[in-house]
Amino acid sequence: MLRDKLKHKNIILASGSPRRQQFFKDLGIDFEIKLKEIDEVYPEHLKAEEITDYLAVLKANAFEGELKDDDVLITSDTIVWLNEKALGKPKNYDDAFKMLSDLSNKTHEVITSVCFKTNDKTDVFHDKTKVTFEKLSDESIRYYLDNFKPFDKAGSYGVQEWIGWIGIKKMEGSYANVVGMPIHLVFKKLATFI
Repeated sequence: MLRDKLKHKNIILASGSPRRQQFFKDLGIDFEIKLKEIDEVYPEHLKAEEITDYLAVLKANAFEGELKDDDVLITSDTIVWLNEKALGKPKNYDDAFKMLSDLSNKTHEVITSVCFKTNDKTDVFHDKTKVTFEKLSDESIRYYLDNFKPFDKAGSYGVQEWIGWIGIKKMEGSYANVVGMPIHLVFKKLATFI
């Protein structure tokens, strides 16, 4: 269905995330992966989705002048938003431990922005999911960090991993968004963007 619509387009996913790549495989569309090192720095005054929107566009703009006419570039950025503060990927084990301790017994938002870019236009959109953690013991946090090493994940956790099964009490919104991409919105956008 969507594959037929996209047969004259070259879909480029600019993400090293295995989870995002799997989503695209599961959609059943042909795509290629292109990566660029980006310094993910944003102006301090930005809040919540302003941060992820900015970073998703920043990642897309790194390909400026390189896209062919039939290319559709897709970039994405995810943060965990807690107490008016963005939690990105942890710097190290101690940082990850602190993040999970801060998330324990609280509700936070997972915000993911996705940017679609062609030679003619750039479009960015985002999704938010509210996630509530149970109280996490220090022992369970250490077990998770030692065994799952979630150091490439915003907020230091993967909802699809052990910590998600034992620690998440409630979720309002898209599960896929918490994994790393609001794939239902991406599907809808792919169908109408071209």
